[in-house]
Amino acid sequence: MKRVMIPAAVFAAVATSAGAGGIDRSGQGLGALFEEGRYMELSYGLVSPKVEGTDVAAQPTGDVTATYSQLAFSYKYDVNDKLSFALNMDQPFGADILYAATSPLLGGTIAKTDTYAVTGILRYKFNEAFSIHGGLRAQHAKGNIQLQGAAYAGLSGYNVQFAGDWAPGYLVGVAFEKPEIALRVALTYSSKVKHEFDTTQVFFPSGQITDVETPQSVNLDFQTGIAKDTLLFGSIRWVDWSDFKIDPIGFPGDGLVELENTTTYTLGVGRRFNEKWAASFSLTYEPKGTDPLVSPLAPTDGRYGATIGASYTMDNMKISGGVNYTWLGDAQPQTAGVGRANMTDNTLIGVGVKVGWAF
Repeated sequence: MKRVMIPAAVFAAVATSAGAGGIDRSGQGLGALFEEGRYMELSYGLVSPKVEGTDVAAQPTGDVTATYSQLAFSYKYDVNDKLSFALNMDQPFGADILYAATSPLLGGTIAKTDTYAVTGILRYKFNEAFSIHGGLRAQHAKGNIQLQGAAYAGLSGYNVQFAGDWAPGYLVGVAFEKPEIALRVALTYSSKVKHEFDTTQVFFPSGQITDVETPQSVNLDFQTGIAKDTLLFGSIRWVDWSDFKIDPIGFPGDGLVELENTTTYTLGVGRRFNEKWAASFSLTYEPKGTDPLVSPLAPTDGRYGATIGASYTMDNMKISGGVNYTWLGDAQPQTAGVGRANMTDNTLIGVGVKVGWAF
């Protein structure tokens, strides 16, 4: 029995994710690439994490995270009946950490990182079932880190500035579709992006270049109709943080930040009530790492959350909104392999809106 085709974007709540340490932010999704015809969308999300705890001197760290916003834009058009093109702009990675002066061990420690990326993607359809896609990404990044407090001993007061840098990357993928049951499975690999930052340091040589690789990743996205006007959807995202290391020339030890690999699972269901209204509910889970000790600059470990979304369609415009609540895993910020604080009972709230136009 054939089921009604339901576009996945009808049920996609605006991304309000926070991956490893809150650094993996956009998820690098490609939803617009699979929209029918010419299509454009603009999305905005506001994310408010709460990450706080007590250091081993029994003093509060304060809420070390700041509210941040996420902007994204996509444009897609069909070159012909087999070839299509999409342009994506997003903010894939970021950090905004500040420990309060109330903590004698970590107070004044700062991490600030901003990125944005522009990606051009081509998709070629062999037939109604199989297609391949690939493209090039240009990514800009910059950052600032300061280490402060007794936990850093002689390195307290260290500061490093990474000047803005553009660097290239790429993505490749394959998809299988069966439109009569709204089935689509898409697998996408995104490469590392290697930045070469002009670096200014306190205590150590300035005017040097610091190489930093943002991680390679694999996204598996799927959807399928399970009943009339009802869609099951989900994703698995694996991010390889093993080569993500911030280690300026002259800095002692193993560098400033190291993270464990992450795998994030999402599963949800969407329901279209009529030609105008639809809603969705999804759950997200990211297991904790193998080591409870984490970098003070990425002070969470694992997460699980829930998102509710709704959309309204009128003529050629679709407005979607979502609210996400996430529980962030407990973690112990460390220096020199010794836990310096306990971050517990931490959460994240995100809201977002997306407007799409088909024309």
